[in-house]
Amino acid sequence: MSVVQIQGLSFEEADNQILLVALPTPGREPIDGDTLQHLLEQEGYGDCSINQNALHSAAEMCNVQKEPFGIEVARRLDAEYQVFVSSDGMNATLNIIAPIGGKAANPEDALRALSKAGVTFGIDQTAIQDACQRGSCSNVIIARGRDVLHGADALFEDLIPHTVNREPKLDENGLIDYRERGEIVAVQPGAPLMRRTPATAGTDGQTVKGVVVKAKPGKDKPFATGLKGAEVSAEDACVLVAAVGGLPVRVDAGVNVEPVLRYKEINMATGNIHFDGSVHVTGEVVQGMTVHASGDIIVDGMVDSGNLHAGGDIRIAGGIIGRSKIEAQGSVMARFAEGVEIRAGTVIALKDMALECELHAINQITIGTGSRKTGRLVGGHATAMMAIRVVTLGSDKGGTTKITLGVNPALDAEYAALLKRIEEEKEQETRLEQLVKQLKTADPKGLLERARSSWQQAVQAWGKSLKERETLEKELEKARLARLEVAVGTQGTVEISLCKLVARLRQDFGSGAFYLDEGGNLIFTGRDGKPVILALG
Repeated sequence: MSVVQIQGLSFEEADNQILLVALPTPGREPIDGDTLQHLLEQEGYGDCSINQNALHSAAEMCNVQKEPFGIEVARRLDAEYQVFVSSDGMNATLNIIAPIGGKAANPEDALRALSKAGVTFGIDQTAIQDACQRGSCSNVIIARGRDVLHGADALFEDLIPHTVNREPKLDENGLIDYRERGEIVAVQPGAPLMRRTPATAGTDGQTVKGVVVKAKPGKDKPFATGLKGAEVSAEDACVLVAAVGGLPVRVDAGVNVEPVLRYKEINMATGNIHFDGSVHVTGEVVQGMTVHASGDIIVDGMVDSGNLHAGGDIRIAGGIIGRSKIEAQGSVMARFAEGVEIRAGTVIALKDMALECELHAINQITIGTGSRKTGRLVGGHATAMMAIRVVTLGSDKGGTTKITLGVNPALDAEYAALLKRIEEEKEQETRLEQLVKQLKTADPKGLLERARSSWQQAVQAWGKSLKERETLEKELEKARLARLEVAVGTQGTVEISLCKLVARLRQDFGSGAFYLDEGGNLIFTGRDGKPVILALG
């Protein structure tokens, strides 16, 4: 299109504004908005942001206005910067809106936008440069804060493989993760037992706006005091070493080294054994003999009509026979048991079988750890809080095999004692509250403050006991998760009691589990997944 000149019309630019300046001109042909836009583009303002409404208004004014006037019809728009800081202050993003006839995006202006938004830390210059070169962008991260790194607590690392730990941990189902241990581990004086890594202070964080986020220091903890048979190394204060030879036993923040008393056999010649430590018998414990140890008892042979009492675990490589009585604060492990009584504070684990035994474990009983074919529980009575696992349960040639699950006599006794204490504490609190009310009315001896203090202490003691009750009730509630699992099935007469529900099996069952369903019914579920109700809750 040829260059058009219209008398009395011109464009001027100031502060990025494009103004149409119009002088009244007699005899000028009428003008419309399209003509003005053509003139605007012809003057080199076509890439600007054109205001179409203003153009049409200006055209009408040119046709009727008798006085000179100026009106904005276009504008140069520089690149626009939008900075957004995340809610946690740990990153900032940039949007660049491309220019329209104005100044292109550049890092200097972008940095000024960041500064205006308060972003001063963690700025990524390369990301800003790349975004500006593209001319426009959306949600580009151009600044990152420094994450706070909280301090780590003191860490204690065992340096002796298979160190005995007599404080087993429960999983989310209330079960102890039973694993068969290997041979007894002994250490010599000077052997490193445990390494302590001190707590760290942590590293402060910082937001993109420069706000410091303080790190929480880790909880430091020294080696336990009063450890037996162990001492801090003279060469490294963070290493615990054995002071004597013996059995390393893991305790909280430390390791005790218990002396180990060794015998080839416990018989009339050795007499009964009472030892503060662990006892290792490489042979057998014969009829009528007693071994009492504060630590573990390890027997490489059999126990025949013997009495074993351990403050730790009892491990018997052979069998237990002849009316033996075995009791451990920890676990009891053996190959088999026949006609004996076994009590364990945690787990009873037998590789092969239990025949006409009294088995009582606080947590669980496992029979058949050695072979799927020989793991059989026949006759007698087995009691556990959380689980009994057996390959084959009962026998069509034996008597009744009784199973009791979901009971913990020690926990029940503790709960009963706690309820009695709560009742007494509440009565005491009520009496003191009444006394305080009376003394507020008349207090000739000035006893009100003492009575009020005693009342507050009684309220605190009562509240503490209520929290203990809540914790204990949660432990007792876990009994409803108790399960009897059979890998092959049941045979003969079996009586199952679970949380006071009793079922006497009138048929043989295959592989599956006995447990309480959501409705509190005692059921059996086999491989087909179909539940069979045995007793209604």
